[in-house]
Amino acid sequence: MEIRPIKNEKDYDLALERVNILFDAKPNTNEADELDILVTLIEKYEKINYPIPEPDPIEAIKFMMEQNGLSDADLGAILNSRSRVSEIFKRKRALTIKQIRILTEELHIPVSTLIKEYALNP
Repeated sequence: MEIRPIKNEKDYDLALERVNILFDAKPNTNEADELDILVTLIEKYEKINYPIPEPDPIEAIKFMMEQNGLSDADLGAILNSRSRVSEIFKRKRALTIKQIRILTEELHIPVSTLIKEYALNP
């Protein structure tokens, strides 16, 4: 097992190929240890070279609603106002702190995503 830092795309591709080979390694073996280390290195490389920007708060809400099979009416019930949901989705009204707390608890959207500023429509 020769593990090296991932410094470029070639190293990255080689690490991914090796992970594919080791994917079904039995726990508590040298192969499983190598897999664990390679995955950690790949994650670090991807975080640096392929960062994923945090989503827009409204898009995050819509995504989580879709994932949970919720309608606008369902969200209206969660936030106690269907008209507010419409205003939020049309970007006529910003999320309140209370709504952010509810959405974090009910839809498991990180607060850091929901508190991001976003453009409102006049």
